Amino acid sequence: MLLQNKVAIVYGGSGAIGGAAASAFAREGANVFLVGRTAETLSRTADTIRAAGGKAEFDVVDVLDQAAVERHAQSVVDRAGRIDVALTAVGFTHVQGPPLSALSLEEFERPIAAYTRANFITAKAVAPHMQRGGKGVILTVSTPGSRLSGSGFLGYGTTCGAIETFSRILAGEVGSHGIRVICLRPDAIPEALPVSHARAVFQGFADRFDTTVEEMLDGRAKTGTLLGRFPRLDEVADYAAFVASDRAGAMTGVIANLTCGSLVD
Repeated sequence: MLLQNKVAIVYGGSGAIGGAAASAFAREGANVFLVGRTAETLSRTADTIRAAGGKAEFDVVDVLDQAAVERHAQSVVDRAGRIDVALTAVGFTHVQGPPLSALSLEEFERPIAAYTRANFITAKAVAPHMQRGGKGVILTVSTPGSRLSGSGFLGYGTTCGAIETFSRILAGEVGSHGIRVICLRPDAIPEALPVSHARAVFQGFADRFDTTVEEMLDGRAKTGTLLGRFPRLDEVADYAAFVASDRAGAMTGVIANLTCGSLVD
């Protein structure tokens, strides 16, 4: 198994990407610690992992609270001995759809502040523990908005550009300690809509163009990707498990293109 006996923290572990990745990590042998804001959804994810024979625990922690996240990281080390992998896949509801003329400063700044704060806090919390072990993997999540131009996603596109830049520079900060950093960049994942904040986010675009979220995404997938579809959760999760493993030991400081060809590097 790719992650046999590894210890992984998944921030946003009850979300669509976080939950799928946590399941993949556990299936590959990792002892998974789920972190999120809602005990009920975290518990369901942990129960699903355990039912499949995996190891999972969960803790309710606000990832925007630096002291709480640092206490939690220490508690994972106290319970499991170390931290090998950390994935930050948190989601925050924000506004997409309105053009610049209708976008407020607060709406623009909200995702930038929340996502960059969360990624900094989680990396800051786990890196010292990984450093003591001489190795580790930090995974972040972005979207194609970091590379696209257009109208309606000024705040979140800026956010994703910041996450990718943060990930590249972080790789340089921690690389000498054996810690790798990989940013996952999937496009929209339609199957995640029922359990993700993404539906509320995409609704602004759908309303602007007088369509449904499903119709909007279907049209984008068919005409805007090389594969004619968007990525599946299992594809993103399985890739996360691979790059978190020693088989990807030479990879760091990269942005992993999981867009099905909506972006071509």
